[in-house]
Amino acid sequence: MPFSLTANNVATQAKIIGVLITIIWMLEIVDQLLLQHRLNRLGIVPRTQIGLRGILFAPLLHGTWNHLIANTLPFAVLGWFTLLHGVTEFTVATAVIWLVSGLGIWLFAAPNTIHIGASGIIFGYFGFLLSRSYFEQELFSATVSVVVALLYGPLIWGVLPSRRRGISWQGHLFGFVGGILTARYLPELRQLFELLAIT
Repeated sequence: MPFSLTANNVATQAKIIGVLITIIWMLEIVDQLLLQHRLNRLGIVPRTQIGLRGILFAPLLHGTWNHLIANTLPFAVLGWFTLLHGVTEFTVATAVIWLVSGLGIWLFAAPNTIHIGASGIIFGYFGFLLSRSYFEQELFSATVSVVVALLYGPLIWGVLPSRRRGISWQGHLFGFVGGILTARYLPELRQLFELLAIT
């Protein structure tokens, strides 16, 4: 069921998004002002054992202030639209997108590169929100999909291969794929997460 837009629910949604954005910004402040970008070494390094840790850390790290600022608003907006479906589904979508995007980068990105940034998560939310109405055939999801397409439709070009320096199109592509997979298998994934939470 969709998350209703009561004052309490909106406050909860704002708190969740706010906490995530605060964590990302605080990490960047510490990294740039105190650590001289050393945290960026925790990004994904394709097909290396040490680079696997980046799957966990990469979405929390950014290379520059401009990089962080560019990701903050779409993360907040698309994250909030995803939260409208409920906290559990937001958690499931974020976890699956995080993993699929990171693994896609690790497996297919160019060697000897470091990949950081929340754009894989952003593209994952985008894919989830666009495709959910197709799998669900429900008015609320269809309305959200239309609004998201109107606001962020041009994002779709970001999944195409690019030679632009500093653009991890693999993260965009596999984040988008992770979002679609989440929308397709959401009932099963939700049951799995609930089972894991119980155990």
